[in-house]
Amino acid sequence: MNASRYARILIFFGPLLIKFGFWDILLPWLGLRQLSMKTRPQRLSKAARDFRDLAIDMGGVMIKVGQFLSARLDVLPSQVTDELARLQDEVRPESYKDIRQVIENEFNQPLESLFLDFQPEPLASASIGQVHRASLLTRDELDPGQEMILPVVVKVQRPGIQTIIETDLAALDVVTGWLNRYPPLRKHVNLKALLGEFSQTIHQEMDYLNEGKNAETFQKNFKGHREVLVPKVYWQRTTVRVLTLEDVLAIKITDYQAIEEAGIDRAEVANILLDTYLKQVFEDRFFHADPHPGNLFVLPGPPSQACPDQLSPRWRLVFVDFGMAGTVPDNIYQGLREMLVALGTRDAARVVKSYQILDVLLPSADLELLERAEKHVLDRFWGKSIPDIMKIRHDEVRQFIREFRQLIYDMPFQVPENMILLGRSLAILSGICTGLNPEFNFWPRIAPYAQKLIEADSGWEFWFKEFSQTLGTLIALPKRTDAIYQRIEQGSLVVKNPELNQQMQRLIQAMRRLTAGLFMAMFFLGALQLFLAGFTLWGYLLFIAAGVSFLWVIIIR
Repeated sequence: MNASRYARILIFFGPLLIKFGFWDILLPWLGLRQLSMKTRPQRLSKAARDFRDLAIDMGGVMIKVGQFLSARLDVLPSQVTDELARLQDEVRPESYKDIRQVIENEFNQPLESLFLDFQPEPLASASIGQVHRASLLTRDELDPGQEMILPVVVKVQRPGIQTIIETDLAALDVVTGWLNRYPPLRKHVNLKALLGEFSQTIHQEMDYLNEGKNAETFQKNFKGHREVLVPKVYWQRTTVRVLTLEDVLAIKITDYQAIEEAGIDRAEVANILLDTYLKQVFEDRFFHADPHPGNLFVLPGPPSQACPDQLSPRWRLVFVDFGMAGTVPDNIYQGLREMLVALGTRDAARVVKSYQILDVLLPSADLELLERAEKHVLDRFWGKSIPDIMKIRHDEVRQFIREFRQLIYDMPFQVPENMILLGRSLAILSGICTGLNPEFNFWPRIAPYAQKLIEADSGWEFWFKEFSQTLGTLIALPKRTDAIYQRIEQGSLVVKNPELNQQMQRLIQAMRRLTAGLFMAMFFLGALQLFLAGFTLWGYLLFIAAGVSFLWVIIIR
């Protein structure tokens, strides 16, 4: 372990978490929420900038953590994600001498005997490895008697990266232990499980043989899909630490100007990208788990000059870097399938059911309130594009918050560890699609797919299941109605009003704080009187009592 690196990570996160505790937990408890909120954007931006600088300087897992957080547009403010998004391409490359040494150690041969040409300047530099352009002299597959020069890219692991990774993960284990002491965060996220999943993913990404196998699996799954291209793996020049791939010169998916200049419709690219992920998740159940802009490209032109037929697409979507790939287990597949059908058919009850199958709800979740909220969201936002949603009036948003305040306050969701990779991928995917097409609307894309899933299950088992559920509801209806009448007659019918419950809780909390505050004032004034009268020991004791009362004011919930 690198002791100085380990200490540097802890020294960075320690003060950062203390500042967070002071500004975002302590001050709101003391009634200074306005002060906290006023300075929050600047504080978040500075913290993200400091972390980005640290990650660029240190590399390793820190880059991966930053990339992961930059994609969480759903839970992190823009001040954080905007700063961290710049981590995609800002990693210092290793020297050519060190990279050459890694390659020659892997093959026990001089570099010149492995590649016809090898460019010293890297094409791209990432946290675990960097990519160089090169060329191979090989035999033509169509004419074995002829030799041909193939342009390739060589991905080489950074020297000493194993020690760096282990050090960073050990330090992050301590940091997650600190974060786990914050109850609201511990309630919703199993940080230890998340770090374990993250660690496993990093170690898989460091095995380039595994990455090559993932690329070939993906290539096999999209065989016959002309709009998708996966570079070929050259196994004779591939090891655990060196990966040689077909060189595909293409346009980065976030280079919007170049895409438009190539005559390619950006909205069409966004639609095809979403369609490929629907296929990966719901048909192949194997998905590219790192779809950040550095791993997705757009290649203009037909597949090859040898096939200039009219069926050839005008452009293709290129996927690279399969170090992070995920599978969809049965329970997640069933839950996601239920979710897709629910969204496609605007069925709020089915949405809640999908949450239960996915195991993303806490045991305390109010299912009836959640279903009401989902119905409201589907009725109001179904079919709307992102710009349409952004035009929603503020008073309408406030009304929704008032009606479902308890649900928003409780946030009865958790993150199962087997959904971390998929959730991360979909979060990044959403941002890329919206960047390609600001008017992006995923509803028209998922509705046909949901219909396709329904039709696939339209056999006798599907209808028997639906009939059984409906029949069960009808049979139970008279009994449930009679139970309601009995409760009305007994005067025991309880109507849930989340807003009223929250107001009562706040009133109780305020009374407790007032009581604690009175005790604090009483002890403090008493201590002053005792000090003035010369009873120093008793004064100190009352000062301590006042301090305890002050802490009570802070921690009362």
